[in-house]
Parts: sequence; structure tokens; C-alpha cells
Amino acid sequence: MNSRRKFILKSFLGATGLSALAGKLPLFAQIRKPLSAIKPIVISTWNHGLAANEAAWQVLNAKGRALDAVETGVKVTEADPKVTTVGYGGYPDREGKVTLDACIMDEEGNCGSVAFLQNIKHPISVARLVMEKTPHVFMVGEGAQRLALAHGFKKENLLTPQAAKAWKEWLKTSKYKPVINAENHDTISMLAIDAQGNMSGACTTSGAAWKMHGRIGDSPIIGAALFVDNEVGGACATGLGEAVIKMVGSHLVVELMRQGLSPQDACRAAVERIVKKQKNYKELQVGFLAMNKAGETGAYSVQPGFNYAVHNGQENKLIDAQSMVK
Repeated sequence: MNSRRKFILKSFLGATGLSALAGKLPLFAQIRKPLSAIKPIVISTWNHGLAANEAAWQVLNAKGRALDAVETGVKVTEADPKVTTVGYGGYPDREGKVTLDACIMDEEGNCGSVAFLQNIKHPISVARLVMEKTPHVFMVGEGAQRLALAHGFKKENLLTPQAAKAWKEWLKTSKYKPVINAENHDTISMLAIDAQGNMSGACTTSGAAWKMHGRIGDSPIIGAALFVDNEVGGACATGLGEAVIKMVGSHLVVELMRQGLSPQDACRAAVERIVKKQKNYKELQVGFLAMNKAGETGAYSVQPGFNYAVHNGQENKLIDAQSMVK
């Protein structure tokens, strides 16, 4: 390991972490495959990622663009009223309003985000609209809604009877405390590599149930919930957004892969950073999911219980991530 690379890794991992990984860190050049050897693959967070992967795979299998695949995939989850953490059917904030956040990023580093968006079923498509049709990256609230309506999106009531009933039940006590792995922060994040060897990513959520009106988590924030570098790979996050924002988690994972860590080791190192820096880590869940340009994947979480879906054309399977807390 050359001295410059050793210095960079030590700054990320500390002496102990560097020693533990010594001899295990392949040079980035060694994990890169020829373009002809790269096969399409899509990965996403949580068990609802299985259905999302199936839709994304239809795009990839037709030699479509990874950007189209991730948008198509997460839209399945956004439209599913049974998923109470994303889009239509998502649990509302303390005032009974369903507010949505999303971001998307392509192989060229272009990105778009929306936050505090109401009455629009597919925030991921509005995020892409911001990316492709405006000079901006991030739009919020009424402004984002106006943009959507101007481009043909329709206003819809996203509060389902099930979600309204759950909100009214919560109002009886009005206690707010995120519960590890409970359905109040299970964002769907997705990464895909297409037949051309290009990578894109997407993230979308209705945020933490019963949040304060106006609260924004990590899901629309490029670098926190999602980051893609087409020369290196991509990473995405799920869990308590505040914890991810504080350490710009997905960007950290990608930078660790740039320095030679595998996706698995990069995700673990990011979780170790949370455990080291955030004293309340035992009370929260954060999971990172990553994929490098060779199509190698990895995931790691603070608490047990995080899983992710992988579709490589041969199978679409759910994998339990390793965790720091056992």
C-alpha cells in the first residue's frame, strides 16, 4: 500500500480500522472490469425492493438506461398503498399531511431533488423533472408542486384510509420516538448498472411517520441518502435521516470505495463512523447499501434487521445485511 493511499485511508478509518483492513484492500484498478464483462444489475433497500427490482429489471433487460430503470423501479413502491413509508399510503406528519421527498442521480453526475412535496404521487419523477427541465438541483414544497403541475402531473389525495386511521390513533398519545426497523423510516433507495456499464440511483420516501410539519430527512439530499460516481460506484442509505445527514453517509461510502475498499467494507466503515461519532447510535437504525462499477455489492447497518434486494437477471433475492450491533 503506497504512503499516500495509506494516509487517506487512515484519515477515514483510523489506525485500528486501517490495520484490520490491511492486505484486504484491492486497488481500484484491480476491481474494474472491461465494459464487455459488466452485466446489468439492480439493488434496492428492504423487502419492498423485490417488486421494485422486477420493474427496474424490465428496463435493464431491454438494454435501457440505468436512469430509466431506477425511476421505473421506485415508482412501483411509491404507488403501493401497502408500503406506509413511501409515496401513496405513506404515514403523514403530525398535522395529517403526507409530505414526500426524493432524489435521483445519473451517470454524468446530474441530479435532481424534491422535498416537502404534497399531493403528487411520484416525487421521483418530479425530481427527475428538476434535473432535466430546470437549471436547479433542489426544489421544495409549493414550488416543486407547481413545477409538477405545469408538466402534466395531477394532484391526488395521498392519505389512504389506513394511514389516516393510524394517524388518528397516534394522536391519542402524540408520542414521537423513532423505533428501530419499525415502519417509520424504511425508505426505498435503488442503484442500477445498465448494459452500457453506466450507473444511476434513486431514493424516495414519505419520511418519518408523525414528524414535525416541515421536517426533511436525508432522502432528497445528494451525498447523504444517495451518491453515484460512474467511475467508482454508488451508495445509498436508509434509516434515520438525521443520522445520515450528519456524516454525509453515501458520499463517504463512495469515497471509501474510490480509495480501494470493497462495497461491503466501505459500508461497514461508514457505520463505524456513526457508532464512533453519534452517541445515540444504540437508539437508531441506519443502513448503507453500495455497489461498485464491477457490480460487486455490499451492505451494513447499525442494528440487525436491515435487508436488501439484488436482481442480476438470474434471480431476485433478499439478503440480510450484517450489522454492528449483534
